[in-house]
This record gives sequence, structure tokens and C-alpha cells, in this order.
Amino acid sequence: MENGSAILRTRENGGDSRQETRELVAVDVTTMNRPSVDQVRAVISALYNDSNPGGKEKASEWLQELQRSVYAWEIADQLLRLNVNVETSYFAAQTMRTKVQYYFHELQQAQYQSLKDSLLDHLFTLHGVSHAIVTQLCLTLADLAVQMPQWKEVVNDLSQRFGTTVERLPVLLEILTVLPEEVGSHHLRVGANRRDEVIHELRASAATVLNLLTACVSQFPNDTNVKVRMFRCAGSWVTLSAFPPVEFVQSDLLKSTFSTLHEANSSDMLHEVAADFVCNSLYTSENLDKQQKLAEGLFKYVMILPPAYEKAVHSEDFDRALNLCRVFTEMGESFLPVIVESPGRDLGDLRTLTIILACVKHYQYEVAEVTFNFWYRLSEALFKSENEAKTALFRPYFESLFEALCVHCRLESDAQGIPDDCDEFGEFRIRVADLIKDCVFIVGSGNCFSQMYNSLIQQGNAIPWEASEAILFVMSTVARNVPLDFEVVGHFLPVVLNLPSSCHVAVRHTSIKLVGELAEWIDKHPEYLDPILQYLLSNIQDPKLSSVAASAIESLCISCFTKMTKYFEVLAQVVIAADSLSISHDSYIGLLKGVCKVLEGIHSDKLSEGLHSICGIHVTSLKQILSAPVNSYPDPTLWLDRLAATFRYINPKVDNGKVHPALTVVEEVWPILSSICDKYRAELKIIERCCRCIRFAIRCLGKSAINLLSPLVSQMVSVYGTNPHSCFLYLGSILVDEYGNDSGCVPGLIGMTMAFCGPAFQLLSREKGMIEHPDTIDDLFRLCSRCLQKCPVAFLKSEIAVPAVHCAVVASTVEHRDANLSVMKFLKSLISCATEKLQNDIQERLSLVQKILAAHGQNIITGLIQACAGALPSYMVLDVSEVLWEFITFCREETSKWVQVSLQSIQTQSVPGGVIATHQQLQEFHHALIGSPTQDAVWKASKRFSRLFR
Repeated sequence: MENGSAILRTRENGGDSRQETRELVAVDVTTMNRPSVDQVRAVISALYNDSNPGGKEKASEWLQELQRSVYAWEIADQLLRLNVNVETSYFAAQTMRTKVQYYFHELQQAQYQSLKDSLLDHLFTLHGVSHAIVTQLCLTLADLAVQMPQWKEVVNDLSQRFGTTVERLPVLLEILTVLPEEVGSHHLRVGANRRDEVIHELRASAATVLNLLTACVSQFPNDTNVKVRMFRCAGSWVTLSAFPPVEFVQSDLLKSTFSTLHEANSSDMLHEVAADFVCNSLYTSENLDKQQKLAEGLFKYVMILPPAYEKAVHSEDFDRALNLCRVFTEMGESFLPVIVESPGRDLGDLRTLTIILACVKHYQYEVAEVTFNFWYRLSEALFKSENEAKTALFRPYFESLFEALCVHCRLESDAQGIPDDCDEFGEFRIRVADLIKDCVFIVGSGNCFSQMYNSLIQQGNAIPWEASEAILFVMSTVARNVPLDFEVVGHFLPVVLNLPSSCHVAVRHTSIKLVGELAEWIDKHPEYLDPILQYLLSNIQDPKLSSVAASAIESLCISCFTKMTKYFEVLAQVVIAADSLSISHDSYIGLLKGVCKVLEGIHSDKLSEGLHSICGIHVTSLKQILSAPVNSYPDPTLWLDRLAATFRYINPKVDNGKVHPALTVVEEVWPILSSICDKYRAELKIIERCCRCIRFAIRCLGKSAINLLSPLVSQMVSVYGTNPHSCFLYLGSILVDEYGNDSGCVPGLIGMTMAFCGPAFQLLSREKGMIEHPDTIDDLFRLCSRCLQKCPVAFLKSEIAVPAVHCAVVASTVEHRDANLSVMKFLKSLISCATEKLQNDIQERLSLVQKILAAHGQNIITGLIQACAGALPSYMVLDVSEVLWEFITFCREETSKWVQVSLQSIQTQSVPGGVIATHQQLQEFHHALIGSPTQDAVWKASKRFSRLFR
């Protein structure tokens, strides 16, 4: 930078660079002094060339700290001017971009012009070096243009600087490509006003860009590299909706693009970027109110592409077929409202669906998958239309879709074993199942089931196993929703039950899954229950089929639980022997869920005995783990999870005055859980599982577990004092929820909350404590919210009410979804508990809340306004607006004053000359907020305000 005007220049140090490297990487990076250029070069060399991984790690850490320092501006500039090697120059370019993106505020306004000139100089002189370096510098310059209000007519400046010579044309096209993209970058916190200003300026220059790109078409008709850059640039600019539609449609640029898509000998890269450009154009054209001419022109171009697609398929050119499929699908999505509203007319031409269906039938499933979102959206639009005649018009297309998807779901004929849901093809089949479930209402689940069944029986024994398995797979996706009086199922089930054991294991696996999906139908036809259960029990002994059979049994237990009680002894034996049957953990938990549902239907006198038989193996295993040698720490999580699942899913009806059937089991288990908490108190994973088990036990017993409350709270507080695991806070909220209405329990629960808050506040008050412990924030404020809901007076009178409010104010700007949501719920509960009329102490609650707000209302509102003013992303502002609405409805006048004061402290400039929010916009937000008649209006006003700061 000339005369050091743009960069914070400090004195350079000399010395041997290798020695300096060893010294620099050894020091604490947080106390970095200004290094010399030679020192930086040496550390970069160590990063790339040091054979010692530890040396590389230290070098990386040191360089990251350098990028955060004020010295990085000048050092990066000097390294770029030296251009010693690719590694050094790339680090310098990357550093410059990092500084402009995140640390632009370090510069004074007087330095902006020098920074701009320096970047332009670097691009002018380095245009022939590594493409990665040029890209970083182009991105840096684009980010500068977005953040520098003083830079007007950016496109003209760049064109004059780089558009005069052929060798620098690629640089110009690269800058023009990234410039529109960087306007929307979430890394640049310039606000909606500046973004709108930049977009307006770019749109004013769009004609210049279109002329430049059109000139490139005529001057470089056969230069692939230029055409690739040209199409990328055009694809970036078209999304601004700035090109004049008529001129754009008639331009040589668009003609060249579609010509490229027709050519069979164009490079793969060129074909791909041409398709990207067309897709962006189609996406832009969906706003038909403003882009009707563009849409009509693109439609005509795209409708002559099918022969090119057929040629690509015939020549097995997968990449070209995929690119063209993307174009057809994008057109379908862009014109989808017209297709539904005016099928067969103009842009609603149904040939679009025929073309997309042809893509679905491509021999590679990856091509078919590109179209999935179109079919989702089409089915959703038809559902909302509630027009049966229109739905019937599209039904044949969905029938063809399901047939094509069934073909794609076929496994390889030489495949061994059962389908793997976790591999790439397995994940594709899951997405197919989701698509069919969402769209099947158009065809009807019963009709789809029949369609597949007829295909299965028509081919008889001649059908390959992989084809029959795929048909069964599609049937399984719709089986749950077939009509309960559907007779076809009765014809189909004997086919499944009589499958020979010699048939492919994948067919048997999918058949078992299908039977499980038919559980509700089976409940209405109990004559099939016994043979089906026998079928599943015989298959559960096969290690390859045990898990899917267990899942099918779970479905039967849930749907047919009143009819399954007579099989409980058999089911309990399966649970006990599960480990020897190779049942997966998830399937075992599901099996437990089903068996517990069956157990609920057993007479209460025998229910406790049945529960003991299920839990016995878990309890025995946990006792063995606890009795292991002192130095041995076996992992009890498996058994804790199983025990937790049992308590979670058992929900028996308890007659008044009778002992809860699960009480004796929980009383037996409690000493074991207590011992685990003590033995594994430092192991977060185990403690979390233990707390989860206790949680479900408490939920299961309800008031029947009240005798366990005192020892449980004592142990929780004791362990949390030394090991502040947030799961104890969550468990505490469960206890408050269950027993907070019992006046005898309230003092102990408030004491527990106070004991938790001390260590929690201390943890969160550390440097970066709020950022590093979002789980503690989440669970702490869930606990405090439960106290406000269940025992508000006791909580508001306690010593922790005000500190909790202070902590909530600080945490209201924490950018963690769950943690922030809990904070907002706490603040909502604070207000709502003052007006809740279900209890008779409303005046006392009202007085206590008013006292807190009189002292801290301003701080609370300031925190909420700061959260809206850029501290939180826009999607989280909804939760903040709900709290603001509570305040407005509770004390509108006071809230208005607090908001006005809060707005006065808002930063309204991002950089000198860059206005984030005008005084008028602040006042408009204030009036819209306080004058809002509904919560939805508060949210809309808050969201508009938030966008000014992001």
C-alpha cells in the first residue's frame, strides 16, 4: 500500500528466518508481536514442508492468529507484491479476504481507496498465476465493493481496468461472476439497506455486462475457457433479474448457451456451466408477473432440447443427460403454478411432465433423483387445489412415476445379503419411499398396492428375485395406508407366509418389513394374527432377519395390543433372549416398546410380575457391572438405555388406592442407579443415560415416586457440585413439573434449583462460558421456566429470581437455537405467570413480577432488541418476537419507553458511510412494534428490522 496509508504498518524485524520460525511457533499466539515478512514466509514454509505433524499444527495455529492481528493487512500486501511462490501468495490472498470479510472495521475510511487500488494492482500483475490465488483476490475485491459505499460504478471501473486486453479478460469475468454472489454472503454483516443499494447499482450496470458477454460470444466462439467463464458470469448475473428480458432472450449469449447444450462434442465442464446458467435463468423466470417474456423465450428454447437428451442417453453420456435433466426439472418447477392452474396451455404444457418422466426412466437412478423435488411440489400443489378432476388429470403421470421408481429400486442380481440402508443406494431407496408416501394420495394407496401386486402375480415364477423384491419394497411404502377393508391384502398375505426358505434373503427381509407395515389391517382381520406371529417368530431366529422381524413384531404389538396379551409370555422370552438372536439395539428398543404396550392390557395383578420379567435381565446386568473390580469400569449404557425404554413405554392404568405396578421395580432399580451416579460421576455419557433412565421412571410412576424425591435431589445436588453435567438440570425440571404443584415438595424443589444455579451461573460467567456451554443454558432456563409455571411465588421470592433474569438478558443474544429458545420461554413465563388465573395468588404474583420489571425491564428489552438487531439470525427472531408480544400485552406503555431507549443504543453504521438503519427506520420499527395488534404483526416487524442488520 502506497506510503503505508491503507495498512497498519509497523517496524519489521530481521534475523535468521529458520530460527525465528522455531521461536515464533513456540510462543503463546495470543501475545503475538508484529512479525517480519521473512518470519511469516518461514512459518508458511513450515506449514507446507515440516515433516513433523506437531510443527505443522503449531505453524497453522500461529498463522491463524496472524490473520486475526492488525499486522496481517500490510504483511499480506507485501507478500503479494513479492509473489515468492504459490503457497505464500495463496496464504496472502486468503488472509486479505479474511481481513476484508471479518475485520474490515479495523480500517479507517481514508484507507479504503488505498486498499481498493492495491487489490486492483495485485490482480493486474498476478492475473497469470494460480487460479486459486486469483479467485481469492477477486472474492476479496467483491467483498470490498459490497462494504465500501464510496465505491460507485464498480462495473465500469472494473471494465476499464481489465477489459482492455485479452489476457486480463478472465480476471474481469471472474470478478463479475463473484460480485453478485457476494452481495448475499452471510459473512458480510452490511445489512439490508446496503445490500439493496449494491443490488440497485448492479442492476443499473446489467446492460453493460450483457453487452460484454455478448461481445465475448462473437470474439471467442471456440475458446472453451472463455466460454466457461462467460456462462458462469452470466449465471451469476441473471439471478439479479436485471437483464432486460426481451434483449436477453434474443441475445447471442442465450443462443450460444443452448447451442452448447445441443453439441455432443463440447467439453463436460462447458456443458455443465451452460446448464447451470439456463437453470439460473429458469429460476429467475418463475416470477411471471415481471419475467413473462423471459419465461416464454426460455420455454421455447428448452422444448427443443429433448433430442439432445435422447442422444446423450443413446451414447451413454451420463453427465450430459444429468445436466439436461436438471434443465427440464428446473423448468417444471419454475412453471409449476401454471402447469397446475392451466394444464395443457402455454407454459402449462403437459409435455413438460412427459419430458421429466423420460428422465425418471433413465437407466441411472442418479438422474431420476434430480426430479424428486418437482414431484413433491406438484403433489403438494394438487393437494392444496382440492380439485379431484385436476388430480385425476395428473394421476397417470404418477402411476408411471411409481412404475419407473420400482425399476430403479431393484438390487443388483448378484447382490448378497439384505439391503443396506446406509450405503448410497440404500439412501436412494429411502428417498424413493419418502417420495411415494408423499405422492401416493394422488393414485390412492390401495390402487398403488394393487398395481404392484398385479405386477408381481402376472409375472409369476418367471420374475427375477430382484424385481419381486423391488415390488415388495414399493408395496411396503404404502401398506400402512391401505383401506382396512382392502381385500387384496387378504390375497397377498398367504403369498408372503408361504415363501420358501430358499428364496433370496433380501426378498424375505422386505416381505417381513411389509407384514409389519400391514399391522393396522391385521388388527381388523385377527384371523391372520396367529399365523403371522408364528411366521415372524420363526424368522427372528435367523441372524440376518432377526432385527426386521423384531420391528415387525413391534408394529403388531402396537396395533393389535389388546389381541396380543395371550402371547405375552412368548414375547417376554424373546426380549430376554434378544442378545442371542442378534437383534440390533434400535430394533430391541422397538421390541421393548411393543411388549410394554401389550403388558398394559394385562390385569394389574399380573402386570408387576410381567414387568419384573422384562426388567430382570437389565437389572442383573447392571448389578454385575457395579460389582466389577474397582479399577474396572464396564460401560452400563446399553442396559441403562434398555431400562429407560421400559419405563418410558410402560403406561399402565392404576386404580385409585392401588400401588403402582411399576413401583416395586423402580424401588429395586433406584439403589443401582444411585450407585452408578456415584461411580461414574465424571463420565458425561453414562450420567446422561442414567438421568434419562431416572427421568422415565419418574414420569412412569408420577406421584407414586414421591418417596424417592428427597434422596434423588440430594444426590443430584451433590454430584452437580463437583461435576456440573447439564442433564441434572434437565432432570430437575422434570421433578418440578411432576411435583411442583405439591406444596410440601415446593421448598425442596426451590432449594434444589438454588443449589443448581450457583455452579451454573459460575460456569456461564467464565470467558466464552455462554458459547461453550449452550446445553447448560438450555437446561437451566428450562428448569427456571418450570418453576415459574408450577411454583411461581416461591421462585419469584427466592434469591435466584433476579440473577436468573440477569443471566437471561446476557443469554438472549446467544446464537444457539435450543439454548436461546429456552431463554425466551423463561422470559415469556416470567410475564405470563403474572396473569395466569388458574391459581388464587394472582395479586402476589403480579406484584412480584412488576417489582422485577421495574428494576430490570429496561435491561430485558435492551437484550431483546439487540437480539433482533443482528445478534441472532432472522429465523430465530420469531422466538424473540413472542417475548416482545408478551411485554406489549402486559405493559404496552412501559415497553414503548424501554424500546425507545434501547433503539438509541443501536449501532446504525457498519463502516463510515455505510448506514445500517436510518433514524426513520428505527422509528418505523418502534411504531410498528408497539402498535402491533397481533403477535404475528410483532414477528413481521421484528423480522423486517432484523434484516437491516444481517
